[in-house]
Parts: sequence; structure tokens; C-alpha cells
Amino acid sequence: MSDAAVPRRFTLDSFVEATVERELREGLFELESERILDINLDGEVWIKTGAMIAYTGAVKFVREKLLDQGIGNLLKKAVTGDGARLTKATGQGSVFCADIGKKITILQLQGESIFVNGNDLLAFETSLQYDIKMMKKVGAMLAGGLFNVRLEGHGLVAVTSHYDPLTLPVVPGQPITTDPNATVMWSGTLSPSLKTDLQLKTFLGRGSGESVQMQFEGDGFVVVQPFEEVILQAGTAS
Repeated sequence: MSDAAVPRRFTLDSFVEATVERELREGLFELESERILDINLDGEVWIKTGAMIAYTGAVKFVREKLLDQGIGNLLKKAVTGDGARLTKATGQGSVFCADIGKKITILQLQGESIFVNGNDLLAFETSLQYDIKMMKKVGAMLAGGLFNVRLEGHGLVAVTSHYDPLTLPVVPGQPITTDPNATVMWSGTLSPSLKTDLQLKTFLGRGSGESVQMQFEGDGFVVVQPFEEVILQAGTAS
């Protein structure tokens, strides 16, 4: 086939034009696509360890030390593994982040607090206070290593989900129950409890797969995704 017969949309120039980085100038966080976050770095920001796919400029990456957030988080990090590990990006440039092709949502916290599933937290400003929280029941670990990160203050946060997330309002007297592996985020006003139905058939592979659920009661919201994401625990091979 001659070059003249090739439709322009198939040419290399057309591909580059369609996929080249866009200068949106929307602030610190902007979306290059639904699945690629562009951080216009001029200072420092926290990102999920392993989320950086490319960067430009003078940027240094320093992985968070186990004791950076105190003795309490040392044990939490040892149990949760890499899912809640953070890296601080410092300098000036553009840092591109992604997480296995998941959809990215950018949120601006204005004094509110939220809880994010540790596996769904992609990046956030250092102006936000954060703490790793774990569900107290041992049964939670059977849900794939259930833990979450509490964020509070003023700043941007990028959260990921498989496909489009769904937000469910939680009102007093009308509890909502979710699959932990499909739960992405919930408002800081809620403290979910765990419901367990651990029967022998569950361990024999004959259960419904929903042996552990999270129940939300009160006034707030919970966000779920149309995908059950199994989170690897520390010491589990990927």
C-alpha cells in the first residue's frame, strides 16, 4: 500500500498529536486522561509507591520511612504491606502517575475528612494530615488485608477506582452494607463496622464469597466500584 493510500488517522504524526502531553494549566493536579494523573510539581507531594510512570524536570523520590508517622503506624505498615506505602516527590517538574489503568478522580478537600481504601489512594498534597487506620476485627484480614487511610484538611487528593465509581448516601436509620473489596472511599463522619458470616463452607470454597461485609450507619456517604479488588497482604507474592 502506498503512503498516499494510508488514512491520516493511522499515521505516526496523527498518533503523536492525539496522545501528546497537554498543557492544561489547571493547577497542581490535572488529568492527562481518565487514567493518567499529571502533577505539576513545585515543592512536594505524596504519591503511592510505584505509581510514577514518568516525570520531567528536577524531581527526587524518597520513600516514606516506617517511623515517619510514629510507632503506631510501624505495626500497621508491617501488616498492610505495600498497599499503603507512600513516596514523597520533591522538586520542580511534571510527575505522571497511574495505577494499573484504574480511573482517577481528583478531589479538593476544604476542611473535610475522608477515608480511602489504602489500595485506591494515588496521590495527595502534603498539606493534608493522614493516618493509616485498620479495622479492628481479625475477620477484616480475611477480606484481603482491609485497611484505609484517613485524610483531613485543605488540599488535593487523587483517588482511583476500577471503572466508574458509585456514591451511595448514608442516612440515619438506613444502613448500607458493602463488599470491602469493592469499597473505595467514605466520608469521615462514618465509622463502619464489620459483619462476618464465616461458616465452614466458606473455607471449603462453597460460600458466596461475601463472608465479610462493611456496614455503614449514620450521616454521610460511601463510594463503591463495580469490581472486587483483592488486596495482597504483606508477605504475599504478586
